[in-house]
Amino acid sequence: MNVLMIAPGYPAEMPYFVRGMVRAGAKVYGLSDVPEHQLPPMARQHLSGYLQTPSLTDEDAVVRQVQQATRGNDAVERVICMWEPGVILAAKLREALGVPGMGVAQAELFRDKDLMKQAVGDAGIRVPKHVRATTNDEVRAGVEQVGYPAIVKPIAGAGSMDTFRVDDAAELESALAKMGHIDEVNVEEFIDGEEYTYDTICVDGEIKYFNVGFYRPRPLIARSNEWISPQTLTLRDVDSERVAGGVAMGKAVLKALNFQTGFTHMEWYKKPDGEVVFGEIAARPPGAHTVDLMNFGCDFSAYDGYGEAEIKGTFSQDVQRKYNSVNIFKRAEGQGRITRIEGLEELKRRFGDAIVVVDLLRVGEERRNWILTLVSDGYVCLRHPDLQTAMDMADAVGTDLRLYAS
Repeated sequence: MNVLMIAPGYPAEMPYFVRGMVRAGAKVYGLSDVPEHQLPPMARQHLSGYLQTPSLTDEDAVVRQVQQATRGNDAVERVICMWEPGVILAAKLREALGVPGMGVAQAELFRDKDLMKQAVGDAGIRVPKHVRATTNDEVRAGVEQVGYPAIVKPIAGAGSMDTFRVDDAAELESALAKMGHIDEVNVEEFIDGEEYTYDTICVDGEIKYFNVGFYRPRPLIARSNEWISPQTLTLRDVDSERVAGGVAMGKAVLKALNFQTGFTHMEWYKKPDGEVVFGEIAARPPGAHTVDLMNFGCDFSAYDGYGEAEIKGTFSQDVQRKYNSVNIFKRAEGQGRITRIEGLEELKRRFGDAIVVVDLLRVGEERRNWILTLVSDGYVCLRHPDLQTAMDMADAVGTDLRLYAS
């Protein structure tokens, strides 16, 4: 099978998906806006060819370029994009090339947060009250409609970037001043509760594997406080009463949106009274090394499992949920270059094999912008069969591991 993959080198997990499809028997051809030599080695190693385009944002031009490049060659049989901004481009390419898979109308339900909530709500699933807005006055009117506190965020955003909670008129005006670069936003009801994920690999509408994740603290809080070491956690016990409502809702959402084959990443809320509320869903895997958490939790490869599902229509990974897995993302104290790291060796001594990844910036490297990347200045991944023990260890990493910059 000949596969065209948009952005095979970014985000960082993409080369593993390239390899997974190749292992399943595909020939994968890359499409992106960077020179081929800038792709990660794993991506270059497994690609059968590569097409560089001037810009992935000029979607119609990319479609024309791909049509010309593939004319007279072996037919493209799949178009894959697991990078949020390229989901609509992938759908346009499928339609232009006559390739099966998600078309533009369906893809928009996974990108446009207002259309998404309309479709999910129409299926009888609880969604936050929401309003589409393209001007500041429309945002103000939307907030009046949904009430304070409210969330204002891009219609087609990813993660919690450019997302604001506003509790009064003054905070709303401050948020509007920061969102001048965004053309269209979604104003929605703020849901107070715990925030979870429901992630799946599907084949022809059938869920072959699912994961339930948990944010500590909620992403909006973590995005607003630099001192926090955010955590993402995948749960071992996905059959517990704690998450049963979200799992049932996730299945209903996939049915409502008629999702067929691929990876999905859904976020949902559980309120203190037990009510579950839909957040949003994307036709891609979760980011920030969350797929690695799935792998460490089950001792399998979700990358290979996805490749098999996409290429062969089967899923043969042995799903044995052995561990709760946690990523703890670190933010250095100070600005500039990393000068020292404290506490790491003691944590390794205390937790031993429970720590499975340490990927921190090295001394002398420049700090990353923590606003723009959840991974921030690096992360530690650990796992444990007992949930409370895993969380206690993660909290210790959050407090006892410290990076300094100047």
